[in-house]
Amino acid sequence: MEPIRHEDSDDLFEAVVSQDSVMRWLATGRADSRSAATAMCDDHVAHWTRHGYGDFAVRDSATHAFLGRVGLRNRAQHGVDLGFAVHPRAQGRGIAGEAGRACLDLAFRRLSLPAVFAFVLPGNTASIAVLRRLGAQADGTVQSSGLHCLRYRFDPAVTATTVAAEHVVEDDGADLQLIHALGPGYPDDGAALRYGLPDPFGVNGLGLVWADKEHTLTAVSEGRPVASAGWLLRDVAFDGSPRRAAGLGDVLVHPAHRGQGIARTVISVAVEHARAAGAETMILLCHPTLVPLYTRLGWSRLSVPVTLRQPDGARTSPLTTMIYDLADLPHPAISADLRGLPF
Repeated sequence: MEPIRHEDSDDLFEAVVSQDSVMRWLATGRADSRSAATAMCDDHVAHWTRHGYGDFAVRDSATHAFLGRVGLRNRAQHGVDLGFAVHPRAQGRGIAGEAGRACLDLAFRRLSLPAVFAFVLPGNTASIAVLRRLGAQADGTVQSSGLHCLRYRFDPAVTATTVAAEHVVEDDGADLQLIHALGPGYPDDGAALRYGLPDPFGVNGLGLVWADKEHTLTAVSEGRPVASAGWLLRDVAFDGSPRRAAGLGDVLVHPAHRGQGIARTVISVAVEHARAAGAETMILLCHPTLVPLYTRLGWSRLSVPVTLRQPDGARTSPLTTMIYDLADLPHPAISADLRGLPF
C-alpha cells in the first residue's frame, strides 16, 4: 500500500472506474471515462496534501499488480471514513479486509483519531460483511454524496486493528505518531517546540490573556515531540445565537520539522476530536500571515467583528478569525462573540 499518485490514473481506470460491478456501489453509480479516473487521482493527491492521510493504491506484493484503492477520506460534514474499491478479479481474497485493517491501524494507533466511519449503500452485502469483520458497528443512516447510505462506526476501544507483522503501508510519515491527552500539555514539550523563539505566534505585542486549553494533540517522531496543537470547547454566539464551538490554538511545529506537512495532519485530527466532542464549529485566531495556510486546509475567514473577553472587560479581537464548519450551519453575518478569553 502506498499513497495514490497522479500516475496511478490508468491503473485506477482499469481496476475500478471501468468496472460496472464496482462503480455501482460508489458515489458516481456507473462506470466512466479515463478522464474521470484522472480527476479521482487528482482528488486523492489533493486530499493527502490537505490532511496528511488518504487513499492508498493497493498492489499485489509479488507482481505489483494494481488491485484497487483503500483508504481514509475526511468528509467535512461527516468525519473520517474508511472506503475501498477492489478489482472484481481480486475480490473474495480478503484484500479489502487486510488493507482495511492497515488503514484502521493508521487511524487509531498512529493518528489517534477518535472514530472512523464507513458509508455503504443498502444492498451492498459484500462490503457490509467486510466492515463487520473489521469490527464496525451499525450507526444509523446518513445522506452521503447525495445518496441514502447506511453508516457504520469504528471506535478505537472496540475495534481490532492488529496488522500482520510485515510492513504493508508505505507513506512519508511512517515514524510520526499523534498522542491525544487532556489538559494543556507538558510545559517542557512546549518549550522544546518553541526552540527559544520569543514570540512564535506573533501575538506578544497584543497584550492578550489566553485561555488554557482542555485538550492537547502532540506529534512525536523518534520519541521526541515535533508538533502540537491545543483546543477547548465553549458555547459562543454567532449573530446572537448560541453555537457549540471548539477553539483551536497553540499550533506549533519544531523548526527542524517544518515544511513536512505535519501541521496539516495535527490540525485535521484535532478537528475530528472536536467533532467527536460535539463541536458544531472550529474557531482559531491567527496572525494575518497564516491565513493562506488555513485557507488551503479548508478554513474560512470571518469578515465580521469578533468580541473576546479580557480581565479588564470585552474588546474586539485584533487578530484574524478563521472557522471550520462541522455541521453545515451559516456563518455569522453581523458579529461573533467568543464569550470568554481567546483560544
